[in-house]
Amino acid sequence: MALWGGRFKEAASVQFKKFNDSLPVDYRMAVQDIVGSIAWAGAIHSVGVLSDQELTDITEALNELKASVEENPKQILLSDAEDIHSWVEGKLIEKTGDLGKKLHTGRSRNDQVATDLKLWCKETGGELLLALVNLQQAMLELAERERNTVLPGYTHLQRAQPVTFGHWCLAYVEMFNRDIGRLKDALYRADTSPLGSGALAGTAYPIDRDLLAHNLGFRSATLNSLDAVSDRDHVLEFLSTASISMMHMSRFAEDLIFYNSGEAGFVEMSDLVSSGSSLMPQKKNPDACELIRGKAGRVMGSLSGMLVTMKALPLAYNKDMQEDKEGLFDALDTWLEVMQMAVLVADGLKVNRSRTLAAAQQGYSNATELADYLVAKDIPFREAHHIVGEAVLAAIEAGHALEDFTLAQLQEFSDKIENDVYQYLSIESCLDKREAIGGTSRVQVQKALDSNQSGDNDNLSAQVIGAPGKKQISLALKQVTQRLNAQRAAAMSVRRARMSDVDKIHQLVSFWADKGEILPRSRDNIIHDIQNFVVAEVEGKVVASASLYIYQTGLAEIRSIVVDEAFHNQGQGQAMVQYLLEYACEIELQQIIVLTYVPEYFNKLGFTMIEKSSLADNIIEDSEQSPHKDPEDEVAMEYIVQRTNEK
Repeated sequence: MALWGGRFKEAASVQFKKFNDSLPVDYRMAVQDIVGSIAWAGAIHSVGVLSDQELTDITEALNELKASVEENPKQILLSDAEDIHSWVEGKLIEKTGDLGKKLHTGRSRNDQVATDLKLWCKETGGELLLALVNLQQAMLELAERERNTVLPGYTHLQRAQPVTFGHWCLAYVEMFNRDIGRLKDALYRADTSPLGSGALAGTAYPIDRDLLAHNLGFRSATLNSLDAVSDRDHVLEFLSTASISMMHMSRFAEDLIFYNSGEAGFVEMSDLVSSGSSLMPQKKNPDACELIRGKAGRVMGSLSGMLVTMKALPLAYNKDMQEDKEGLFDALDTWLEVMQMAVLVADGLKVNRSRTLAAAQQGYSNATELADYLVAKDIPFREAHHIVGEAVLAAIEAGHALEDFTLAQLQEFSDKIENDVYQYLSIESCLDKREAIGGTSRVQVQKALDSNQSGDNDNLSAQVIGAPGKKQISLALKQVTQRLNAQRAAAMSVRRARMSDVDKIHQLVSFWADKGEILPRSRDNIIHDIQNFVVAEVEGKVVASASLYIYQTGLAEIRSIVVDEAFHNQGQGQAMVQYLLEYACEIELQQIIVLTYVPEYFNKLGFTMIEKSSLADNIIEDSEQSPHKDPEDEVAMEYIVQRTNEK
């Protein structure tokens, strides 16, 4: 069924229909289209277009259709509908008759497809975030396993200075962390609802678009109808984020392909991610890594294609935009598959420690240490550099390492060289003789440990992250693990609450209030404050909730953290607190407080103890004591919100 036709005398040609129809691609947004349609039905009911019974009938029919699609999405492809919107509307009309024809009142396919695509991006973005965190975890575990393994470091693919294999792993942990930040930023900007923007000029019905946006799980409605229907920045941002991340994946793959080569022999790929040759029986090829490297170009191509598609489009919607989905879907599918494959590669990697150590001892990677030794003997660095260059040339001609020279031979290059030189030429010295902040000296490691014990995480970051020494790797692992735990929590399915969540939130709050763990809240109170709540979902089911109560400019309190008993100890509470802290940063709050009986829980999340008496009287009055708890056991804690540019 076409959604247009009255203006036309003749039917479209079969050739044009095939060229024009997008159902083979956009059928993947069926659930999002149905969810958006349910929300729209509620919106036009609120302005009198649908009666109570009509709303009930349409909602029931759409929910039945949603369940059917979730069970068998490929059924859609048997249709000759133009796109997913016409397919859903056609099925609705089949179920409800003429009533189904009323649903599109005040809505256009332009705001409909824009909404569907943003909903799809939000859902897919959550899966991608979790995949990135899982990949970080795999690299962290590999770093832990190989924390003491010496590895030659390279510049220009020439051996430069020794590092550790763990430090190499942590370099990619940092890259993937930036990918996580970019994806979260893209998700934030995509979190506005175009629904109600009409074709380009807005809807003629007095619909509360902010309420509609919240009911769909968006943080707000878009503010300009022209921009809303023609905006594809979220597509470009997702493709850009995927492309940058795939560039990181490709570098990861290239490193391992080189390390796996017969010439290097540093690592061996698992049989699970390797293939053989049809002709040469001895071959074991790193095909997983080569495919990761190859697929990067495919994802980057999708970004280039979309940029060129959008570069000269006039406002508002143009049919060119129909090309947004195929490249996006393929790129994000590819990115997700590559991340999952990279985890398998990392998990099964075997490192040849004797081979990496031998390689690090070759290539005169301790030459810089000899130059630094001479500088310590009052020789200017440029002169020391020249002296060591001559020594390296002589060592190459002699066919041995610098440390294999006798003392007399070394003194031919400089009479400043003494017997203590050999301790500076060892691998241990190369790794640990770094005494500046961020280096690997034992003094700096101890300072970093002291900072960690005092909770000075900013100082810890400055001193620890940076250099590749064995002891420093241990501290870096510890810090990255803490950050990773927070990201894993944030990657769980936490969202702003909707009106449809009220009963579940009330049920959870009442259950724990009856046990005396929190103060009770009425259903009306929850309805009134629903915009302040967040919920956590597992497989689409709300299992936890929390709220942020704002007292004044800069100050808010996290309240009513409740988790279904069946889902305790799975990170939902931490995920909601993390979400609220990030939201607090976005809206420029400065101080977040909690009044709690379990300070150790919030201490792990970055809160610190404060005197309860330091809080304003109205805060204490609003948070009256639970009758089941000893008032003396309740403590006050605060979290100081850090702006991104302050870190």
